[in-house]
Amino acid sequence: MTDPAAAAWHRLADASVLLDGFHALKHALRFGAEVPMAVTTDRPAALALAGELAPDVRETLDALLTEVPEDVYRSFVPRPHPTAVAALAVRPAREANLERLGHTPRSAPVVVLDNPRNLGNAGAVIRLAAGFGVTGVVTTGTLDPWHPTVVRAGAGLHFATAVERLTVEELPPGPVFALDPEGDDIRGLKLPDDAVLAFGSERSGLSAELRARTDHLVALPMRPQVSSYNLATSVAMTLYHWSATGGAPLVP
Repeated sequence: MTDPAAAAWHRLADASVLLDGFHALKHALRFGAEVPMAVTTDRPAALALAGELAPDVRETLDALLTEVPEDVYRSFVPRPHPTAVAALAVRPAREANLERLGHTPRSAPVVVLDNPRNLGNAGAVIRLAAGFGVTGVVTTGTLDPWHPTVVRAGAGLHFATAVERLTVEELPPGPVFALDPEGDDIRGLKLPDDAVLAFGSERSGLSAELRARTDHLVALPMRPQVSSYNLATSVAMTLYHWSATGGAPLVP
């Protein structure tokens, strides 16, 4: 006989975002995600973890979590998470994200990953962007920014910012500052709040289409003979520079 939770999960899964692990579920709930189903192999342990790390969502989790056998849980996820928690969330409407990305004036930049290749890097960037309160993260190219591996690496923080895949022609309005070794040293610049901050792919840098759209090329300080920084590191350095030189203050 099919487990009732398994039947419900498979009915919802194709149209939902997989939240893989306690922290992804915690963040999604904090930022208003609609979560129709959440499971764990150990309810008391999951609720104890919530009590310790996220008391603000413990009551919600208490009402939401369904305990399932371990084999059922393992059938839901590509690889088991140490917290043995998984959930399904409703993806934010594309129209709402596009409205948020396109709204002006903006109080925080949009981050653009131009044809990224690494799913984990993309997730790490979304996590960073959420932490700095940016308006959104846009990817160009074939990588799906809502792929389960990206969501896992982003710890569920896709719901804290607007995440969409667009073409270069569809990028939000605003001056484009693209990172490039031949650009002006970022330490001599103040990045405006309405900037579109563009980062090339890990392998080949900025595409010709993005470069043609760029208003300013910007370089990060780097020791000679060092080829490049990791993508997420480059985004972190750039967003820190924006915040430290007059960007929107972080809320403690």
